[in-house]
Amino acid sequence: MVDFKSDLEHHDNVNSPAHYKYGKKETIDVIQDCMTDDEYHGYLKGNVLKYVARYKFKGEPLQDLEKAQWYLNRLIKEVKWVTVKKCLC
Repeated sequence: MVDFKSDLEHHDNVNSPAHYKYGKKETIDVIQDCMTDDEYHGYLKGNVLKYVARYKFKGEPLQDLEKAQWYLNRLIKEVKWVTVKKCLC
């Protein structure tokens, strides 16, 4: 018998939610592929604001703040990468 509850408990709902990992790419990577750098940065910034603004109201405040941090870390990484790309040109 498969223990689905056990599988879900081991899953990371902040860094790699199961519902975003169907197929060969994570949804965040598909979204990035469809946007310019500026659009993608705005998308990431919007998610930071969304999770920070509502962390007290959904019942999982720490998880929402961790998600905001995940998006902020991704934005920082992307801004660093764009800066490096500009320096190489």
